[in-house]
Amino acid sequence: MVGPDGEQVGIKPLPEALMMAREFDLDLVEVADKADPPVCKIMDYGKYKYEAAQQAKQSRRKSTNVVVKEMKYRPKIGKGDFDTKTRKVEGFLDDGHKVKITIMFRGREVQHPELGRRILDDIAEVVVHTGRVEVMPKVDGRNMTMILGPDKAAQASHAAELKRQQEQEQREQDQPDDETDSEPAAR
Repeated sequence: MVGPDGEQVGIKPLPEALMMAREFDLDLVEVADKADPPVCKIMDYGKYKYEAAQQAKQSRRKSTNVVVKEMKYRPKIGKGDFDTKTRKVEGFLDDGHKVKITIMFRGREVQHPELGRRILDDIAEVVVHTGRVEVMPKVDGRNMTMILGPDKAAQASHAAELKRQQEQEQREQDQPDDETDSEPAAR
Protein backbone atom coordinates (compact mmCIF):
# COMPACT_ATOMS: atom_id res chain seq x y z
CA MET A 1 0.00 0.00 0.00
CA VAL A 2 1.14 3.55 -0.77
CA GLY A 3 0.08 6.44 1.44
CA PRO A 4 -1.34 9.81 0.31
CA ASP A 5 2.13 11.43 0.40
CA GLY A 6 3.62 8.71 -1.83
CA GLU A 7 5.43 6.88 1.00
CA GLN A 8 5.37 3.09 1.30
CA VAL A 9 3.03 2.01 4.11
CA GLY A 10 3.61 -1.71 3.68
CA ILE A 11 1.36 -4.72 3.19
CA LYS A 12 -2.02 -4.21 4.89
CA PRO A 13 -5.23 -6.25 4.85
CA LEU A 14 -8.12 -4.70 2.90
CA PRO A 15 -10.30 -3.66 5.88
CA GLU A 16 -7.35 -1.89 7.55
CA ALA A 17 -6.39 -0.16 4.24
CA LEU A 18 -9.99 1.05 3.75
CA MET A 19 -10.07 2.36 7.32
CA MET A 20 -6.81 4.30 6.77
CA ALA A 21 -8.23 5.83 3.56
CA ARG A 22 -11.38 6.94 5.43
CA GLU A 23 -9.24 8.58 8.13
CA PHE A 24 -7.61 10.74 5.48
CA ASP A 25 -11.05 11.30 3.87
CA LEU A 26 -9.65 9.92 0.59
CA ASP A 27 -10.24 6.90 -1.68
CA LEU A 28 -8.36 3.59 -1.82
CA VAL A 29 -7.45 2.98 -5.47
CA GLU A 30 -5.86 -0.17 -6.92
CA VAL A 31 -3.01 1.04 -9.16
CA ALA A 32 -1.28 -2.24 -10.05
CA ASP A 33 -3.57 -5.27 -10.05
CA LYS A 34 -1.03 -7.60 -11.72
CA ALA A 35 1.50 -7.23 -8.88
CA ASP A 36 1.63 -9.83 -6.10
CA PRO A 37 0.25 -8.56 -3.75
CA PRO A 38 -1.74 -5.88 -5.65
CA VAL A 39 -0.62 -2.28 -5.07
CA CYS A 40 -3.18 0.22 -3.77
CA LYS A 41 -2.81 3.94 -3.17
CA ILE A 42 -4.68 6.35 -0.95
CA MET A 43 -5.70 9.32 -3.13
CA ASP A 44 -8.55 11.60 -4.16
CA TYR A 45 -9.90 9.64 -7.11
CA GLY A 46 -11.98 12.55 -8.47
CA LYS A 47 -8.92 14.79 -8.55
CA TYR A 48 -6.90 12.00 -10.21
CA LYS A 49 -9.53 11.54 -12.96
CA TYR A 50 -9.68 15.32 -13.53
CA GLU A 51 -5.89 15.61 -13.88
CA ALA A 52 -5.79 12.61 -16.24
CA ALA A 53 -8.50 14.22 -18.40
CA GLN A 54 -6.57 17.51 -18.46
CA GLN A 55 -3.38 15.73 -19.56
CA ALA A 56 -5.27 13.92 -22.32
CA LYS A 57 -6.81 17.20 -23.46
CA GLN A 58 -3.38 18.88 -23.48
CA SER A 59 -1.85 16.08 -25.55
CA ARG A 60 -4.73 16.29 -28.06
CA ARG A 61 -4.21 20.05 -28.32
CA LYS A 62 -0.51 19.62 -29.08
CA SER A 63 -1.10 17.01 -31.77
CA THR A 64 -1.31 18.33 -35.29
CA ASN A 65 -3.63 16.88 -37.85
CA VAL A 66 -2.20 17.31 -41.30
CA VAL A 67 -4.76 18.11 -43.96
CA VAL A 68 -3.99 17.29 -47.57
CA LYS A 69 -5.55 19.80 -49.96
CA GLU A 70 -5.80 19.05 -53.65
CA MET A 71 -5.45 21.36 -56.65
CA LYS A 72 -6.20 20.08 -60.15
CA TYR A 73 -4.59 21.44 -63.31
CA ARG A 74 -4.94 20.59 -66.99
CA PRO A 75 -2.02 20.39 -69.47
CA LYS A 76 -3.43 23.25 -71.58
CA ILE A 77 -4.09 25.60 -68.64
CA GLY A 78 -3.96 29.32 -69.34
CA LYS A 79 -1.47 31.68 -67.67
CA GLY A 80 -4.15 33.47 -65.61
CA ASP A 81 -5.69 30.24 -64.33
CA PHE A 82 -2.23 28.84 -63.58
CA ASP A 83 -1.33 31.94 -61.53
CA THR A 84 -4.64 31.90 -59.62
CA LYS A 85 -4.42 28.21 -58.73
CA THR A 86 -0.75 28.48 -57.79
CA ARG A 87 -1.48 31.43 -55.47
CA LYS A 88 -4.11 29.25 -53.79
CA VAL A 89 -1.54 26.45 -53.42
CA GLU A 90 0.87 28.94 -51.78
CA GLY A 91 -1.89 29.93 -49.36
CA PHE A 92 -2.48 26.29 -48.41
CA LEU A 93 1.25 25.79 -47.81
CA ASP A 94 1.44 28.98 -45.73
CA ASP A 95 -1.40 27.62 -43.57
CA GLY A 96 0.65 24.44 -42.95
CA HIS A 97 -1.32 22.07 -45.19
CA LYS A 98 0.12 19.55 -47.60
CA VAL A 99 -1.03 19.98 -51.20
CA LYS A 100 -1.57 17.24 -53.76
CA ILE A 101 -1.18 18.62 -57.28
CA THR A 102 -3.01 16.62 -59.95
CA ILE A 103 -2.59 17.09 -63.69
CA MET A 104 -5.62 15.57 -65.45
CA PHE A 105 -5.06 14.32 -68.99
CA ARG A 106 -7.93 13.85 -71.44
CA GLY A 107 -7.93 12.00 -74.73
CA ARG A 108 -4.61 12.08 -76.52
CA GLU A 109 -3.06 14.45 -73.97
CA VAL A 110 -1.91 11.38 -72.04
CA GLN A 111 0.62 10.72 -74.82
CA HIS A 112 2.45 13.93 -73.81
CA PRO A 113 3.39 13.55 -70.13
CA GLU A 114 6.16 16.12 -70.61
CA LEU A 115 3.46 18.85 -70.68
CA GLY A 116 2.22 17.79 -67.25
CA ARG A 117 5.76 17.46 -65.96
CA ARG A 118 6.56 21.00 -67.14
CA ILE A 119 3.51 22.37 -65.26
CA LEU A 120 4.49 20.52 -62.07
CA ASP A 121 8.05 21.84 -62.35
CA ASP A 122 6.71 25.39 -62.81
CA ILE A 123 4.51 25.02 -59.71
CA ALA A 124 7.42 23.71 -57.63
CA GLU A 125 9.55 26.62 -58.83
CA VAL A 126 6.89 29.22 -57.92
CA VAL A 127 6.24 27.85 -54.40
CA VAL A 128 9.89 27.17 -53.52
CA HIS A 129 9.78 29.93 -50.86
CA THR A 130 6.84 28.30 -48.99
CA GLY A 131 7.00 24.58 -49.74
CA ARG A 132 9.02 21.70 -51.01
CA VAL A 133 8.28 18.62 -53.09
CA GLU A 134 7.62 15.65 -50.80
CA VAL A 135 6.55 13.11 -53.42
CA MET A 136 8.07 13.51 -56.87
CA PRO A 137 5.71 13.56 -59.88
CA LYS A 138 4.40 10.17 -60.94
CA VAL A 139 1.86 9.00 -63.51
CA ASP A 140 -1.26 7.33 -62.15
CA GLY A 141 -3.52 6.25 -65.01
CA ARG A 142 -4.73 9.41 -66.76
CA ASN A 143 -3.39 11.64 -63.98
CA MET A 144 0.04 12.85 -62.92
CA THR A 145 0.40 13.70 -59.24
CA MET A 146 2.93 15.43 -57.01
CA ILE A 147 2.69 16.22 -53.29
CA LEU A 148 4.04 19.46 -51.81
CA GLY A 149 4.61 20.03 -48.11
CA PRO A 150 5.15 23.24 -46.16
CA ASP A 151 8.82 24.15 -45.65
CA LYS A 152 9.11 26.10 -42.38
CA ALA A 153 12.74 27.09 -42.95
CA ALA A 154 12.02 28.47 -46.42
CA GLN A 155 8.94 30.30 -45.14
CA ALA A 156 10.94 31.90 -42.32
CA SER A 157 13.74 33.05 -44.65
CA HIS A 158 11.18 34.36 -47.16
CA ALA A 159 9.37 36.29 -44.40
CA ALA A 160 12.68 37.79 -43.25
CA GLU A 161 13.48 38.82 -46.83
CA LEU A 162 10.07 40.48 -47.25
CA LYS A 163 10.49 42.33 -43.94
CA ARG A 164 13.93 43.55 -45.00
CA GLN A 165 12.53 44.80 -48.31
CA GLN A 166 9.69 46.63 -46.53
CA GLU A 167 12.13 48.29 -44.15
CA GLN A 168 14.29 49.36 -47.13
CA GLU A 169 11.25 50.86 -48.88
CA GLN A 170 10.25 52.66 -45.67
CA ARG A 171 13.74 54.17 -45.32
CA GLU A 172 13.61 55.35 -48.93
CA GLN A 173 10.24 57.01 -48.31
CA ASP A 174 11.44 58.69 -45.10
CA GLN A 175 14.51 60.25 -46.77
CA PRO A 176 13.75 63.63 -48.35
CA ASP A 177 14.25 63.88 -52.09
CA ASP A 178 17.21 66.07 -53.13
CA GLU A 179 15.15 67.70 -55.88
CA THR A 180 12.32 68.88 -53.61
CA ASP A 181 14.67 70.45 -51.05
CA SER A 182 16.55 72.51 -53.63
CA GLU A 183 15.33 75.73 -55.15
CA PRO A 184 12.01 75.61 -56.97
CA ALA A 185 12.24 74.89 -60.65
CA ALA A 186 12.10 77.90 -63.03
CA ARG A 187 8.82 78.36 -64.84
